[in-house]
Amino acid sequence: MSKQKLPKLGFLYLDYVLRFFDHSNFKGWPDKIETVTYHWKNDKNRFIKEVKRKNIEVLIGNIPATAYETFREIARELPDVRFIPSLDTQFSNKSKENVTRFSWKYDLPIPKTYIHYDRKKGYEFLENTQYPKIIKKSYGPSNYGGYFVHKVDSKSEAKALFDEKKYHPMYVQDFVPMEADIRVMLIGHKPICAFWRRAPEGEWLTNTSQGGSMDYMNVPKNVLDLAVKVSKSANAEYWACDVAYGKDGKVRILECATAFAAFPYIRDWIGQYMMWSLSEGKFKKPHTPMFNWEELGKIDSSLLRTMRHIAFGKYTASHDGTFFDNKRKAYGEGEYYIHELDEQYPMFDITPRDYEEWPSEKWNYQDRFPLKSVKSMVVENLENSEVVISSGDEASEKLV
Repeated sequence: MSKQKLPKLGFLYLDYVLRFFDHSNFKGWPDKIETVTYHWKNDKNRFIKEVKRKNIEVLIGNIPATAYETFREIARELPDVRFIPSLDTQFSNKSKENVTRFSWKYDLPIPKTYIHYDRKKGYEFLENTQYPKIIKKSYGPSNYGGYFVHKVDSKSEAKALFDEKKYHPMYVQDFVPMEADIRVMLIGHKPICAFWRRAPEGEWLTNTSQGGSMDYMNVPKNVLDLAVKVSKSANAEYWACDVAYGKDGKVRILECATAFAAFPYIRDWIGQYMMWSLSEGKFKKPHTPMFNWEELGKIDSSLLRTMRHIAFGKYTASHDGTFFDNKRKAYGEGEYYIHELDEQYPMFDITPRDYEEWPSEKWNYQDRFPLKSVKSMVVENLENSEVVISSGDEASEKLV
């Protein structure tokens, strides 16, 4: 490798938050990678000074929901520092509402969604809407595993739930009967892992923590295509989507974010990808063949969790390869060799955007319309504001 100057990297850590990356994911990076840890409370100015003192040019790490708005302020104070992922890319990490607004902007298919900050109008909606409905906690320190997702079958159930949980805003979606949902992980907009999650018999939640099962085989083309479209909309270096595969045959986005559970070897691939991107190609881009997950998924998960720096060779045309490699995969409306699918789903380099897409002054609804208190459930600043927003039925059978 030449002595071309590499950017100064830093890992962004936060006290009490699990770390997605560490030095082992950036194997071979020749320079010291700094670490900067945010200590919560009133730590913003100290954090900014430390980043400047260490001359960090690229800061790598996910921001939890409860620190997101603070880090938007920090990013503005560090205009010469590239955050990976960017704060705009991480917009969907903050809340269910942000996932919805992101999906509305980019015309992505989601279940029909209703967001109410005005409690009175929200309860009027519950009185007059059709059931069943899904109610979700939109924002909070932890919303994993389906524990803040509820199915209600009547207006009395819905009202009782909001009375008990005090969720703000009132976030409601039409219930979509699903065959299953599918988690798709991407690097540079290329799918690198995908798996079905199926609910237990007679249940509707697919989360494995709630008893759901998973398998890796035959993820449909329209699901992968949708995940690629979503990743490109977010301009994401790495990304994960949860896609509902409806019993009506349509696909819809349920969740999307840069923060997701991933085996260490996937985090290695992300690190290798960033090393390639930030070095202008001096490091090798990871080669992750399409549907590699079908084969790796046959390995027991307890072993997969220990596997690191998995590498695949690229297809090279040869007489022996032509003779022995007759295996083609049915995919979409045709049959393909895996290397042909790799050409359909390339791994892109991500160019950072030079503008702020989701400024807090407009899009931080949680702080613009806060509750005065949980006891009163009175919302501040509702005058002259848009307080009820709902989507159309944006589910689609295929992508145009």
